[in-house]
Amino acid sequence: MNNTLYFGDNLDILREHIADESVDLIYLDPPFNSKRDYNLLFKTPKGHASDAQITAFEDSWHWGEQAEREFQEILQQTNTDAAEMIQALRRFLRENDMMAYLVMMCNRLLELHRVLKATGSLYLHCDPTASHYLKIVMDAAFGIQNFRNEIIWQRTIAKALTSRQLPNNHDVLFCYQKTDSAKWHADEMFQPYDLSDLDEKTASKYTHRDPDGRLYRLDNLINPNPNRPNLTYEFLGVTKVWRWTRERMQEAYDAGLVIQTKPGTVPQLKRYLDEQRGRPLGDVWTDIPPINSQAAERLGYPTQKPLALLERIIAASSNAGDVVLDPFCGCGTAIHAAQKLGRQWIGIDLTPLAIHLIEQRMHDAFPDLKFYVEGIPRDLDGARDLAARDKYHFQWWACALVGAQPYQGKKKGADGGIDGIIYFQDDKGPAKKIIVSVKGGEKVNRAMVADLKNSVERAQAQLGLFVTLAPPTKPMQTEAVSAGFYQSPHSGAFEKIQILTIADLLNGKTARYPDLTRGGANFKRAPVEKQGGAQKELL
Repeated sequence: MNNTLYFGDNLDILREHIADESVDLIYLDPPFNSKRDYNLLFKTPKGHASDAQITAFEDSWHWGEQAEREFQEILQQTNTDAAEMIQALRRFLRENDMMAYLVMMCNRLLELHRVLKATGSLYLHCDPTASHYLKIVMDAAFGIQNFRNEIIWQRTIAKALTSRQLPNNHDVLFCYQKTDSAKWHADEMFQPYDLSDLDEKTASKYTHRDPDGRLYRLDNLINPNPNRPNLTYEFLGVTKVWRWTRERMQEAYDAGLVIQTKPGTVPQLKRYLDEQRGRPLGDVWTDIPPINSQAAERLGYPTQKPLALLERIIAASSNAGDVVLDPFCGCGTAIHAAQKLGRQWIGIDLTPLAIHLIEQRMHDAFPDLKFYVEGIPRDLDGARDLAARDKYHFQWWACALVGAQPYQGKKKGADGGIDGIIYFQDDKGPAKKIIVSVKGGEKVNRAMVADLKNSVERAQAQLGLFVTLAPPTKPMQTEAVSAGFYQSPHSGAFEKIQILTIADLLNGKTARYPDLTRGGANFKRAPVEKQGGAQKELL
C-alpha cells in the first residue's frame, strides 16, 4: 500500500507487505554501526532542554541469536553470490559486531532487490565506518555490473586536523541500478552557476553584461546547412541562411535577444548564463550543506539529512507518480521529499517515536495529505501486544497519544516514574509543565498515583497525567482528586492529576489543560510545503 508508514522490523514488513518489483526508487540511510547512541532533542522552552532528551536509536549491533538466524537465512536464499560473500566475510571478521551489522544489511538488501522494479535504482547512504564492507555486500546482492556511482557528499568544511588523522567530513552514497533500463534524468544533475566564482572556461565565454548585471555571451545564428532556401532572407541588412524562420527571428529581436553590434555585422544571439543548465555534477557533491541549527527544516533528529539531498536523488532517478521506499525512514526526510516532488511513498521504522514524528511532520508540511499508518496500535489488543513486546516502545507510543515528549531516554531519571513531558503556555510568562506517567501492566494501584503527585511537586510541574493500560481502581481516583486543581490565569480550573486509560485515548478522549500554543512548545514543526507534482489517488 503506497503513501503508508509501517511500524516494525523492515525485514518483516518487506516480506509481508511489499510485493515483488513494486518500488521505483529506494533510499536507505541505515545506522552506520558507529557504536553511538543518538539523542533526539525536541523543541522546548528555555531552561528545559535537559528534560527533553531521548535516545532515538542505539547505533550498534551485536552477534547473537538473531544474527545467527539471519545468517542462516542468507545461506538458504537463491542468490548464491550473496551466500558465498557473507560466508567469506564471516571467515574474515569472525562473530563480532561488524559481522552482525553486515548480516542484518545483507538480508535486507536482498529483500530490497526483490521489491525493486527493473527500471529502479537504490541509493545507500553510509559513512566510512562500514562503507567498504557494504559495497562488497551490495555487489553480491545487486551484481557488480549494476554498480553506478560512489557519491561523496561533503557534509562540512574541515576545521582542524586531529592528532592522528584527517577529519572525517563526508558521507558516501552507493548507487546501484537493478538493470540497464533504470530511469535516469541527467538533466537533473547540474549545479547552478555561482556568479561570484565562475570557472575560467565559463568566465571566458560569458564576457558581456546587461545593464541589470546579467551575464551573457554572443552565439552564432547562421545555419550550418547552406542549402535551405526557405531560411535564406535578409535581416538587419545582412542576407544569410539563418537557423530560424523570419518570424521567429523577428520575435527574438523584438525581445532583445538578437543584437547587431554595429551596422553591417552579422546579428548574434544573446545567451544568458542564468538560463543555462549549470555545471554538470560529478560524484563529489559539495553544494548541499548539512542542516544547521537555525534551518527551518531542522526537526532535531540526530541524523537528519537535508531535503535538497533527497530531492536531487529522487528527481534524478524517478518520475512523478513513482513509488519511493525508505526502509529506515527515521524522521522522514525521504518521504517528505517524495511527497513534495509528486511521488508516492512507503516508509518503515522500528520505533513508534519515529513514526509519530513523521506523522506530525507530514501533517505539518502537507496539511491536506491523507496517508496510512500500519503497525501502531489502534485498539486495546494492539496496545497490550506492544506493551508485552517492548515496554519502552509502549511508553513512547502512549506519550505520543497525549502529545508528550518522552523523558530522558530509555532509563528512568532521578525523578522515578516520569515517562513524558508536556509544555504548555496559558499566559505571557514562562512555559509551564505537565508530567506524564505511563503504566503498561495489568495491575495499577493508588501508590502509583501518589508517586505521580510527588513527581509533579519535585519537578515543579503544574499538572500530572497518569496513562494506564489497565482500568483504574476507586482508591486511585480518590487519590487523584485529592491533589486538587490547577488554576489557570485565564482558562479556569483543571484537575491537577488526571487519569487517562489507553481505551479512553483510543476513543478520542484527551487530557484537559490550557495551551495557547496548541502544542507548539513541545515539537518542532515542519514548514508547509508547496508540492511540485500532482497527487495520485490513494489506494
